[in-house]
Amino acid sequence: MTPDILLTDICLPDPFGDAPLKSNCCLAIQGDSICQIGPAHEFDALEAKRVIKGRGQLALPGLINGHCHAAMTLFRGLADDLSLADWLNNYIFPAEARYVQPDMVYWCSKLAAAEMIFSGTTTVADGYFHEHHAAKAFAETGLRAVAAQGVIDFPAPGVPDPEKKINHAAEFLTQWRSHPLIRPAVFAHSPYTCSPGTLVAAKELARSEKTLFFIHTAETEQEISMIHDKQGDSPVRHLHNLGLLDAGTVCIHAVWLDEQDLDILAETGAGIVVCPQSSLKLASGKAPLQAMLARGIRVGIGTDGAASNNRLDLIREMDSCAKLNKLRNLDPVAVPANTLVNMATQGGAAVLGLHRKIGRLEEGKHADIMLVNLDTPHLQPVHGSDLPLYAIQGSDVQTVLINGILVMQDRKILSFDLEETVEQVRRLAEQVKKSL
Repeated sequence: MTPDILLTDICLPDPFGDAPLKSNCCLAIQGDSICQIGPAHEFDALEAKRVIKGRGQLALPGLINGHCHAAMTLFRGLADDLSLADWLNNYIFPAEARYVQPDMVYWCSKLAAAEMIFSGTTTVADGYFHEHHAAKAFAETGLRAVAAQGVIDFPAPGVPDPEKKINHAAEFLTQWRSHPLIRPAVFAHSPYTCSPGTLVAAKELARSEKTLFFIHTAETEQEISMIHDKQGDSPVRHLHNLGLLDAGTVCIHAVWLDEQDLDILAETGAGIVVCPQSSLKLASGKAPLQAMLARGIRVGIGTDGAASNNRLDLIREMDSCAKLNKLRNLDPVAVPANTLVNMATQGGAAVLGLHRKIGRLEEGKHADIMLVNLDTPHLQPVHGSDLPLYAIQGSDVQTVLINGILVMQDRKILSFDLEETVEQVRRLAEQVKKSL
């Protein structure tokens, strides 16, 4: 067998994290998967259709952004320094009602894809409206995605009649059922914007299609009061009482959890994605990450949308998450760097049900790979065996492959026309500026 791509002269981390980086290694790709990986001498007789010289760069599995609203790049910086309720109800919801349409979702999701690829993200779990156009954008850029159609109880972009929201989501699932890069899913916005009936119907749809069900859960202290006043319980217990929590449910944010909530999430097998930068900016609080991990809950990490972050750089997200937990617990080893790297790779893959396909560099896994330039002053010297989390920047990522396809090489996007995308988003942004 002749590999399609051969990466030469790369560094590899020790799989057990006990030894220094292994230099002078190679990695071969056949089709969409890794077919061989190891020291260079094992590849002496191997010829490939294409050879990419790593120049001593560190090869790592592509990062997995567990939660994003990609199209919200249009609203980056539009409503900064506000509480979540004010930000959402007085700025974001009105802006979405006015500006979210197919063209906007398509181009702004493409821009988000570029931003994520530039910082090493190869998979994103996205949830929004007009999600068909986000999925189309991701497919064209080569970004792997779990794309979830938004469900909410009031008129929404693309679904002006709320009575048709479940049918609309069902059509979306059917449309993207067999795409190699896109896995369609369902995104119920939250327990305070979706009635019990809507939540049950959305989850039943996800179960019937054997796909994931995402929901914002326990993000703010105000949400806790709102759900308790209406349902008489916490958001997590409300979802549990409705029978919605299982291994196919992913709870986003999960900041305000008590011990009972954590026990329920562990017992039901539901996954969690934390978004530390968004929580910091909106002063929502800090998710009890240590307690989640101690209970064996599957936890990933996400950026949220650019309107509440304001960047889609998962490397920055990991760094912030590690340090935030150190400070909150006054414990320098509260959540070590390798734990965050795991959450952004194989742990994130487990949350999304993709752990058999991605998240590690090993034979048989899909070739979702990033190459990191270690030859920079801020990354020298290299002492450890893992990603140098506290020193690395998103801009250190030089080359990205997704599903065996080279989508970025030497900081140049190859899979689509980035200049066209930027120009189209600027055109859309001018419309927003004129209305301010």
